[in-house]
Amino acid sequence: MLQQALDLFLHLDRHLAAMVAEYGRTIYAVLFAIIFLETGVVVTPILPGDSLLFACGALSATGGLDPWLLLILLSVAAVAGDSVNYTVGRFIGPRAFATESRLLNRKHLLEAHAFYERHGGKTIVIARFVPIIRTFAPFVAGIGTMAYPRFFAYNVIGGVSWVLAGLGAGYAFGNVPAVREHFSLVVLGIVAVSVLPIVLAAWKRRGQPA
Repeated sequence: MLQQALDLFLHLDRHLAAMVAEYGRTIYAVLFAIIFLETGVVVTPILPGDSLLFACGALSATGGLDPWLLLILLSVAAVAGDSVNYTVGRFIGPRAFATESRLLNRKHLLEAHAFYERHGGKTIVIARFVPIIRTFAPFVAGIGTMAYPRFFAYNVIGGVSWVLAGLGAGYAFGNVPAVREHFSLVVLGIVAVSVLPIVLAAWKRRGQPA
């Protein structure tokens, strides 16, 4: 099972092309669902958002998929997913923190609220480009009760920018012979670049007092 999942992740371009050939236009619904779930359900952060967008862009450059339809559908999926995630966080946040406990400290909820009021917009946009973090950012924003109109504005900016960047990179570079022949290495490179901000932030915090 793990080996199959790893093969799907590293060779997503081949698997996606095979799915398009088999399912036709139904594939758009599948792609919509994957992007929606990766951003909208806090327990599914491991779905291949970045590499999927890149593979979709590459396939659309060869005529296998409609790039404009992809841009619209996947942008809607990304924005809707974050909105659902935010709503879930906002709904369960106050209830979860209603009773004081060591695990759920109301002080942390108030700190989260203050953080997102100061930096929330930037966080929502940047988080789009970081795997796993993008799944949790809207959930935490909801728990921190970041104002929804403000959240939604940055949600749209981040969601459309992320989808456009992923599809655009795949469209422009996905069919370059060196990229096509070493797609698995490109996927790993995308992941490495995406998590680099987390690594740099952790490195900067190293040695600082807790």
